Amino acid sequence: MNKSIATNLTALLAMLAGHFLAYPVLFAVGLFALSGAITNWVAIHMLFEKVPFLYGSGVIPARFEDFKAGIRNLMMEQFFTEDNIDRFLSDSGGKASMLNLSPVIERVDLSPAFDNLIKVIETSSFGGMLAMVGGSEALQPLREPFIEKMKETMSNLSQSEAFNTILREELEQPNVVANMRDKVSDIIEKRLNELTPQLVKEIIQTMIRQHLGWLVVWGGVFGGAIGFIAAMTNSF
Repeated sequence: MNKSIATNLTALLAMLAGHFLAYPVLFAVGLFALSGAITNWVAIHMLFEKVPFLYGSGVIPARFEDFKAGIRNLMMEQFFTEDNIDRFLSDSGGKASMLNLSPVIERVDLSPAFDNLIKVIETSSFGGMLAMVGGSEALQPLREPFIEKMKETMSNLSQSEAFNTILREELEQPNVVANMRDKVSDIIEKRLNELTPQLVKEIIQTMIRQHLGWLVVWGGVFGGAIGFIAAMTNSF
């Protein structure tokens, strides 16, 4: 059973039992516990839902623009700072670390490079000789071996220390880092613009609903304790 409902029912039963059994201490404990639990439950409900005539209710959906701005500032000021980008681009010793570009190279379509090579041959002094042996069609069987060899060569080149050193030096230039931050900021901004007040409310509810239920429980516990003290004080 939901913690909030269980707490309110327990407090209500204690209050009713104290009333019908003419046991004022139990009645006071139940009454104060119920008031504390209900007050906290209403306060939690007001965080997420707009309640008519209650100023300040529905604060989370109403301030979702501030919520989005807070996420953006957190990402840009804590994660994607220039120092963090510099640390990402270099290892802890300041030496350029190797970038593995092989997966990227494998996805690159190198067919246009082969087509351009054929055009160069056709417009060169070898064009006439090529026409005598069937023209550009005679070179088509070389397309796949050419692409495979090009990818292998580019992959080996990208893994060389000299290439990575030059690449890191260029990436670590202030204007490059600034442009990178701008692009990251644009991506975050576009994603945040997809958020709606309802989605923001659901995100926060999912994250903290379980913990907010304990506020109702402890409201009932402390309310009951206060009720017990009040009843015992009056009995003396």
